[in-house]
Order: sequence, then structure tokens, then C-alpha cells
Amino acid sequence: MRRLFSTFARGAPGAGLLLIRVAFGIDLLFQAVADLTRESGLEADLLDALPAVLGLLLLAGLWTPIAGALVAIYSLVHAFAQPSDAWRSLLLGSVGIAIALLGPGAWSIDARLYGWKRIELRDR
Repeated sequence: MRRLFSTFARGAPGAGLLLIRVAFGIDLLFQAVADLTRESGLEADLLDALPAVLGLLLLAGLWTPIAGALVAIYSLVHAFAQPSDAWRSLLLGSVGIAIALLGPGAWSIDARLYGWKRIELRDR
């Protein structure tokens, strides 16, 4: 995972990435709740639960490049399935690609798991 990012952004860029991830994750969760409240079959419910899972991953900053890419793919499929909502799907897809390319930032689980570590060696 660390090969995907040169650094995990700290400071203002890291705060910006955190803000984008949180806003985007909450939007995906609200979309999933709205879709799940409609009456539909089991297959549709499983497909509608996908944005909730991806939103939770983005909120936590876990597997961010994978979650961002999956959001972009989901948005592309959603744009063709519901053409009346195509512009919103285009926006969600482009933000998903941007998050996948930029990474999670310093305040994420990815940074804790895969970030740069400092190893100190003791003298003998």
C-alpha cells in the first residue's frame, strides 16, 4: 500500500484530504440509507449497501485507493442505470478517482498501517 503514495500528507493538505474523505463518506452513507429505505429485492439491497461500505472505508481512511476506485466504478454503473442522476454520479466518480490518486492523508488508518516508520537502532 505504501508504494501507492510518496508521502501521507500532513498539515493543511492532510486536513483537506480528511475533510474531503469525511464529506464524501457521509454523502455515500446518506445515499445508501436513502436507497435502502425503498422497497426492493435482495439483489438490489446488496447493490444499494455497497455505497455504505465504501463510505465507511473512506471515513476511516482504510484501503483508500481501492475504495476510491470502487466508488468511481459504482458511479459509472449508477450513471448508466439511472440517467436522470448522471451529473451527480459524474461528480461522485470524479471525487472517487481524485481520492484514489491523492491518498488518504496522515489522519487515516492507512497512514497508521502503511505509513513511514521510524526505526531506531541502539549502539552495542
